[in-house]
Amino acid sequence: MTRIMAAREARVRRKRAVIQVMAGFIGILLIYTLYVGIAIWNYAHRTANIPSDAAIVLGAAVWEERPSPVFQGRIDHALWLYDRQYVDKLIFTGGRGSEDELAESEVARQYAIEHGVPESDILVETASTITEQNLHFANKVGDSAGLSSYLIVSDPLHMKRAMMMAEDMGLEANPSPAARSAYQSLSSKVPFLIREVFYYIGYQLASPFR
Repeated sequence: MTRIMAAREARVRRKRAVIQVMAGFIGILLIYTLYVGIAIWNYAHRTANIPSDAAIVLGAAVWEERPSPVFQGRIDHALWLYDRQYVDKLIFTGGRGSEDELAESEVARQYAIEHGVPESDILVETASTITEQNLHFANKVGDSAGLSSYLIVSDPLHMKRAMMMAEDMGLEANPSPAARSAYQSLSSKVPFLIREVFYYIGYQLASPFR
C-alpha cells in the first residue's frame, strides 16, 4: 500500500513539474511577445532620411492596375524623398498576384511616371511576393545598377521587421516610414501590429535554418 501511495505521489509530482515548466514557457513567450509588440510600436516612426542612392519601396496590393491606398501611401512617400533629392533612384518591388495583369512594381512605376519621375530613374523587380523577397531582389537590382545605399520605405509598423531583414542581408539602409500611411486609426493599426508581431517572431525562429 505504501509503495502504491509513493508511486502515485511521484506521478503527481512529475505532472506538477511538467505543468510548471509549461506555464513558465508560456509565460516567457507571452512576455517576449509583449516586448516585441512594444519594440515594433516604438520603432514605427523612427526616420533617418539620410541622402542615399535609392529608395526601396516595399510592395503592397494593387487594385485594378492602380495602387491600393496602402501602396499609394508608400509610393507617395518615395516620390517625396525623390523630389527633395534624398534619393536619386526609386526601386519598386512586388510581383504579380494571381488575378492581376501587372506586377505591383509595374503599377508603382506607372504611377511614378505619371507624377513626373523620369523612367530612367525607376528600377523594378517583379519576382517577389513577401517582404524578405522584396529586399532580396531589390538588392540584386540595385547591385546591377551600381547602387549601394538605400532608404527603406513602408508603413511605420512594418519598418522594424523590414530593417531587421535588411540588416541581415548586409544592406546599407536606413528607415523612412511612409508619413501618410493608410493605417491611421487604432482599429486598423492593432490588427497590423498583431500580424507584424507574429511575422517578426516567426522570422527570428526561422533564422537559424537559413
